[in-house]
Amino acid sequence: MRPWQTLALKLAREPAVLVRVETLQGSGPREVGAWMAVTASEVVNTIGGGQLEFDAIAKARAALAAGRVMEARQRFALGPSLGQCCGGVVWLGFEWLDARSIAGLAERLGDQSGWRPIALFGGGHVGRAIVDLLARLPVRVHWIDSREGVFPETLPDNVRAEQSEPVQGAVPTLAAGSQVLIMSFSHAEDLDIVAACLKRQREACDLPSIGLIGSRSKWATFRHRLEARGFSPAELAHVTCPIGIPGIVGKQPEIVALSVVAQAMQTPTEPR
Repeated sequence: MRPWQTLALKLAREPAVLVRVETLQGSGPREVGAWMAVTASEVVNTIGGGQLEFDAIAKARAALAAGRVMEARQRFALGPSLGQCCGGVVWLGFEWLDARSIAGLAERLGDQSGWRPIALFGGGHVGRAIVDLLARLPVRVHWIDSREGVFPETLPDNVRAEQSEPVQGAVPTLAAGSQVLIMSFSHAEDLDIVAACLKRQREACDLPSIGLIGSRSKWATFRHRLEARGFSPAELAHVTCPIGIPGIVGKQPEIVALSVVAQAMQTPTEPR
């Protein structure tokens, strides 16, 4: 469940004060647009910053006790007065929310327009562990497998699942700018997916990265087969195999997923 959905459930029972980063000068703990919602006993989401957030929560709860927001925009210097050394200045907006505010929350707080698209081929153990992590991140996931009955009945709201046979048939439908992660149940499928992605990259140049799970020996075999299909060394250089951050040791699905997702989040979103 996304933070705005959690907030909607709480607003059905009690009011809250929305605290949002409106302006930032210099260094700050979160970006403009970051938000949290404060009820009398709980906090949904975060604006970060330790003492900054602590003070903002106190001001929000004072507004709740008064029944209204007294000061809609407040300035916080991230210096000695807050016990912080960021050196920036943050302006926070404070807004009263109640049950009447629920209808517009998805549009105001659930915007995914700036989220990076990730295409994940493979619904096995590692694929599921990756989706569990991506469900909490600002990404839009297109999850694809050739098999029926692979996907869980309930999916995170930022994940769309597709059963595609042949599996590489889904490649032309991927969102432009998708980072591709390939880990199907079959090496033959993996090879066909990589080939389809390289073909799309040749024609459209709109896939920032193509990542393939496996060993160096697997990639050596794939490289020879892809060269035989007419792909050049420059084109093959667009594929990363093995995927994952070096140095994270372990083959459990959750450890592999952590390594792969961390690498994906540090990969530039512009096509190479």
